[in-house]
Amino acid sequence: MKKLQTLIAAFLLSLFGATTAHSEMAFGVTGAYALLDASGSETEGNGKEKTSTEIDHNFGVASIFAEYTFSGVTFGLDYIPGSADVSENVKSRTDVETSVTDTAAETTTSRSQKAQAEIDQHFTFYATYELTPGFYVKAGYVNADLTTTESLGTGSKYGNETLDGYTLGFGVQGDVAANTFMRGEYTYTDYDDISLRSSVARSGVTSNNLIEADLDVSQFKVSLGYKF
Repeated sequence: MKKLQTLIAAFLLSLFGATTAHSEMAFGVTGAYALLDASGSETEGNGKEKTSTEIDHNFGVASIFAEYTFSGVTFGLDYIPGSADVSENVKSRTDVETSVTDTAAETTTSRSQKAQAEIDQHFTFYATYELTPGFYVKAGYVNADLTTTESLGTGSKYGNETLDGYTLGFGVQGDVAANTFMRGEYTYTDYDDISLRSSVARSGVTSNNLIEADLDVSQFKVSLGYKF
């Protein structure tokens, strides 16, 4: 997170200190419809049992942005205030374990497992380049926090993770009034693969469980901004 704070500070300093006669700054808000695609798996510590799942979650999201443009190239910072659940619903299941006691009697144990995760503190550092008047392409770096909110019968915890990734997109922009503009944009964001080890190993298993996941998000955006 310290690295991210340094990048933000450097961007803001350049934003407010680099204005020339051939440049402009802009601020604005964005509303987006996001389509999140996630696939993941949980591997038991013995390496023999693996459960896989896929999630599609569509939701609305809002963000704020600040930009600096010079000679047709725009550098920007976008921030999403708030959080978004990875899955629309909490994922839950009941596991039943069978064991044999010292008296040779067979016993069963039922455990309820519930899992969810959310993404917050989402920052995007990006650059856009105008190919033709009003039409541009976009590329950027994404940083966010992944917070797990599980409730597992085993008492295990998976902890949290920092997400990095890249975003690519394109859009159209036009003026609607003096110093005011609107834009429509499509972006695709690919986050780095996630790998989390549980804090508690299941009884009789030497290794902790492993969760691996991959997140991708497509967004259709509409922005309103003010430039000066």
